[in-house]
Amino acid sequence: MNVSEKDFLYLKEQVTAKMIAILTEEQGLPLELAIDKVYSSELFQKLCNAETGLFFQSPRYLLSYIQ
Repeated sequence: MNVSEKDFLYLKEQVTAKMIAILTEEQGLPLELAIDKVYSSELFQKLCNAETGLFFQSPRYLLSYIQ
């Protein structure tokens, strides 16, 4: 992807935070469980690789692969 490392890290963090917020606020999961669900997922491992381009996707779209 043609994005700087700094921009990639920022976008990845924003998408991750939004996914956790959706799980806690809309689906009622406790914060600790929501964090664990996102960070322990196979999707998050792929999200950490800038080459996948997943950081450009919607948090709701990405959550559909976790749930």
